[in-house]
Amino acid sequence: MAARLERIVVLAGGISHERDVSLRSGRRVADSLRAHGLEVELRDPDATLLAHLRETRPDVVWPALHGASGEDGALRGLLDFIGIPFVGSRAEAARLAWDKPAAKTLVSRAGEATPRSITLPRDAFRELGAEAVFDAIHDELPLPVVVKPTQGGSAQGVSIVEDEAALPRAMVDAYTYGDVAIVEQRISGTEIAVGIIDTGDGPVALPAVEIEPLSGVYSFEARYNAGETRFYAPARLSDEVASRAADAALTAHATLGLRHISRVDLIVDGAGTPWFLEANVLPGLTETSLLPQALEVAGHDLGWVYAKLAEAALAG
Repeated sequence: MAARLERIVVLAGGISHERDVSLRSGRRVADSLRAHGLEVELRDPDATLLAHLRETRPDVVWPALHGASGEDGALRGLLDFIGIPFVGSRAEAARLAWDKPAAKTLVSRAGEATPRSITLPRDAFRELGAEAVFDAIHDELPLPVVVKPTQGGSAQGVSIVEDEAALPRAMVDAYTYGDVAIVEQRISGTEIAVGIIDTGDGPVALPAVEIEPLSGVYSFEARYNAGETRFYAPARLSDEVASRAADAALTAHATLGLRHISRVDLIVDGAGTPWFLEANVLPGLTETSLLPQALEVAGHDLGWVYAKLAEAALAG
């Protein structure tokens, strides 16, 4: 007989740059699960966490930890190691999605379009000469370009560069969040996010959510401050293009080996082609986040879905 889900530990907070967002996601998940009748402990990870989990043996852990602490695979590997079921992708898949250039390469090999880009460690500028590196970028990637850390989320360290003179500053901003940055062709079009959930019957793409930041840039502030971005759920796409975007998201989810829940970010160009940008193993789950909007427009109750995801984790 299948084990019964009763007690869940939701992990939120952590020490990443996205701590505040994680706390908001964690509270929303915990409240939704409690409303569904489950016992939930909301816990900020610290040096006592692993001992606590090994002693209390919760049925399932839900890591609502954004940034490196929850998405780079380390915590997930430890949970697997001590035999605690958890919601979300396993460590190996999380590491692939966390590394944007690796994810782009794999999804491109699977046949999906992704913007042309160059990945540059900070040391490349010192070893090869900053002027030569910038010249090569300008010659090969026409403006505008997007500069961002190769790891991380919530648009932290991300810049849109429309003037050659702004590129050095954008690189410095990206390197604030890590030692490797990616410079990527900016595709003009409609920015969308496609959530994927798998409650045990296989991955399903949710309706795409269209993102229209009032400032023109989907920055950290535009993501988490109400009123700074218009969202259209479902996205204003034809049925054919929406289906194409859903297929691209499902391909990325499968190619990277993700499970339970993910969000795939895409740009749909004027010809209706979806371009893969990145995949998130832990989508934001705050009151302004995209995946909850997609669940609601699809007619799902958040508590029911989150409980089903936890049941899928418990079932293995």
